[in-house]
Amino acid sequence: MSPSSALSVGTMLSPFASYKLGYPPCNDHRAMHTTQSAWRRRNDAPQEPPPTDLNELNLLGNTSAPSTSVDVCMYDGFGLNSGITISGGSGALLVGGEAFSWRPWQGTGSMQLVNTKGQFDIPAEAFGLFDLLWPRPDLLIMGVGKTNRPLSPDTRRRITELGMRVEVLDTRNAAAQFNLLATERGVTDVAAALIPIGWKDGVGVA
Repeated sequence: MSPSSALSVGTMLSPFASYKLGYPPCNDHRAMHTTQSAWRRRNDAPQEPPPTDLNELNLLGNTSAPSTSVDVCMYDGFGLNSGITISGGSGALLVGGEAFSWRPWQGTGSMQLVNTKGQFDIPAEAFGLFDLLWPRPDLLIMGVGKTNRPLSPDTRRRITELGMRVEVLDTRNAAAQFNLLATERGVTDVAAALIPIGWKDGVGVA
């Protein structure tokens, strides 16, 4: 639009132009009405919502922890919610609401659980208990010691053949994850196989 065209349009609209631009005639009752509406909108604005109490969002807050949930990861074992203590350097196998002392290294004839590639490598016999269970848990959470390591392909394949998914973490985080999921989903769906945090490959828990 050329400047001249714009001027002509502006001239044609001149009776209303000042109102549109925010300068209404003094005797226009609509101006007072607009001001009152704006005043009401400002004063009728809803109050800020109250802060959210995160405790109200904790859906598991009133759910009892399983007896096999891990209360403490000790240097040489575990303390469970039931009051049972697994110690002496043994690991813990938590399955179906039961707790078992677990020594997967006994199947190797040595205290080695880590292969030359730095992978956590457990003999198939260490999972023999699961052969006796049906139905088996859907998920096995493995705690492989103080620091996390990948599973060897053979160990992962053995767990898959048993029809279970596996999640591998350092032992402290594995215990916390087991506690959460076992409370949420139940001990029949989630199992844990945990090595003590004091475990040293080739030595055990000294």
